[in-house]
Amino acid sequence: MTIIYKIISATEWRAAEAEGLFHGAPIDLADGYIHFSAAEQVEETAAKHFAGKADLLLVSIDADRLGDALKWEVSRGGALFPHLYAPLSLDAVTRVAPLPLGADGRHDFRGLL
Repeated sequence: MTIIYKIISATEWRAAEAEGLFHGAPIDLADGYIHFSAAEQVEETAAKHFAGKADLLLVSIDADRLGDALKWEVSRGGALFPHLYAPLSLDAVTRVAPLPLGADGRHDFRGLL
């Protein structure tokens, strides 16, 4: 099983749970796909795009369940990032966990990856 990650506000995720599908955060909708990170990328993603933001969740997804709509594409620094060109079905989600913000303003991933 390949696990990929989505960092999202608790409010956005609760709306997805109510609908049963996640169509994407505003940045995803603007770009035309849902942005994810691999385990070795997610901490840098948090630091770059979510620095100092509280009330976030780390959603773990089984990439193997996303089919051909998941593409690994070159992004930041030439690395391949997972992008989903379809809504995320919540049955591919393996875990939803709070992503705590440390006193230093960085998110604490201990025990989450």
